[in-house]
Amino acid sequence: MTVVRTRFAPSPTGFIHLGNIRSALYPWAFAKAHDGVFILRVEDTDIDRSSQEAVDVILQGMKWLGMAPDEGPFYQMQRIKRYQEVLEQLKSSGAVYPCYMSIEELDALRERQTQNKQKPRYDGTWRPEEGKTLPPIPPGVQPVLRFKNPKDGFVSWTDKVKGLIEISNEELDDLVIARPDGTPTYNFCVVVDDIDMKITHVIRGDDHVNNTPRQINIFKALGHEHPTYAHLPTVLNEQGEKLSKRNGAKAVTAYEAEGYLPEAMINYLARLGWSHGDDEIFSVEQFLSWFDLDHLGKSAAQFDEAKLKWVNAQHLKALSGEELALRVQPFLTSLGVKADERLASMCHLLKDRCETLVALAKWVSVFYVKVEPHPEEWAKHVTDAAKPAIALLKERLAQVSSWDVSTIAQEIKDVLAQTGLKMPQLAMPVRVLLVGTAQTPSLDAVISLFSQKEVIERLSKA
Repeated sequence: MTVVRTRFAPSPTGFIHLGNIRSALYPWAFAKAHDGVFILRVEDTDIDRSSQEAVDVILQGMKWLGMAPDEGPFYQMQRIKRYQEVLEQLKSSGAVYPCYMSIEELDALRERQTQNKQKPRYDGTWRPEEGKTLPPIPPGVQPVLRFKNPKDGFVSWTDKVKGLIEISNEELDDLVIARPDGTPTYNFCVVVDDIDMKITHVIRGDDHVNNTPRQINIFKALGHEHPTYAHLPTVLNEQGEKLSKRNGAKAVTAYEAEGYLPEAMINYLARLGWSHGDDEIFSVEQFLSWFDLDHLGKSAAQFDEAKLKWVNAQHLKALSGEELALRVQPFLTSLGVKADERLASMCHLLKDRCETLVALAKWVSVFYVKVEPHPEEWAKHVTDAAKPAIALLKERLAQVSSWDVSTIAQEIKDVLAQTGLKMPQLAMPVRVLLVGTAQTPSLDAVISLFSQKEVIERLSKA
């Protein structure tokens, strides 16, 4: 049985955003679902634009999401000798030829074709053919190498997303596969890599559809079957434009810094082009057990940050206080907060109010740092009518010997009974004094998470 081998092959020419990472998620999931191998390949032949910084962001983002490759990262620039070996093989078979057409000549050709309402393309001037006399080789010019694309017939493949695709070879010109300095080009390197790495399934964005027939013809010239292809629809931003750095996309690592959970991000991205019935919220394990190529969407998916926050909130709520305490700790440290043994209980109490770990950290921090209530909140709730009840509650809480939720709840009830106030009339000003806002979880639970001394000090401000 053939082992499934997939790959994610980013170009490190900019930071990796959610559209890119979704193109990594599906091949990773497909490999995992079939006990296969997921490979990371860095396509860095664009020397002028590639950077180590971009590579580092790719690696960091994949590590955060738990999508570590089984093999790699492999770097194309470290495989130049291998590409040159295969180029020699193609030269020997007559599948490539040197082309001396200059960039200026090529631009002029395309301009003429455009004016004549023809498709701009290389016209085969230097393609050797029987009975054809080639132009004299210009002195001092280093040629490019062009692949001799078949002139007849069709290239076809059954795409797992788009179905049967058929392209006439007449539509394809002779592709440059090596630059004048001998550096191989993208489409050629991809084919050699996919052959050497025994890739069985290529799952990538549909901006690569036009490359596929060219790559298939190179596979054929090298005597190899091409992989199964699945071309994913584009991810759009909230304005309906292609998600990209230019259109405001953020680096994947930015979402980690903003307190999103990796399992929530995988859940959200999985649904951004794939579905399992009506299931909205699922674990990574469920996703990997369900994933297939038959339920990939055929239409462009639109990123929605509000929906991402909602998904994140659902995953956050499902975590225990102990697990959240571990995850929120780095965010507390960044706020200068040193938590203690109360942290897990705080996280459990507050998690239903938070969409991100950053929001949870800010909530938790009010238990450890002095808060300054907003003047409007103070004026609205800490009124002269409420102050006697606050003072009474402070006195009663100062005298209790058992500091727990049930004891505190009873003291609150007794104060309400003695003063004739309704719960909101007492709870809201007390909340403002304790945490700076009138909206919190259950008052007795909030009070219990403060030290007795801290509660008395904060209520004394009334």
